[in-house]
Amino acid sequence: MPVFFQVLSEFALLVLVTLGAGGTIYKIVAPDGWLAWLFGRSLSGSAAALTALVAIAVLAWFSRDWATPRQRNHAATLSFYVLAGAGLVYLAQLWLKGAI
Repeated sequence: MPVFFQVLSEFALLVLVTLGAGGTIYKIVAPDGWLAWLFGRSLSGSAAALTALVAIAVLAWFSRDWATPRQRNHAATLSFYVLAGAGLVYLAQLWLKGAI
């Protein structure tokens, strides 16, 4: 019986991570999402924000060789649980408000 509950909990985590990733992507590209909010302000503010995001992405790409495999494993685990938490938030919003 414990194997059944372990499989059930792993499946629930998989569903929450998938919902978290999908909900975050939806929040980014939706017509009233984060990109629309970012570009809706002003061109200079949007350019500065996008430049900062690109700089962070480039630094993260280059810093991956500086981290040990153990540190990268912790980052992957953390991102997994952050997405699961986001999925839980989106599920609660969907249940309470009927929309994300």
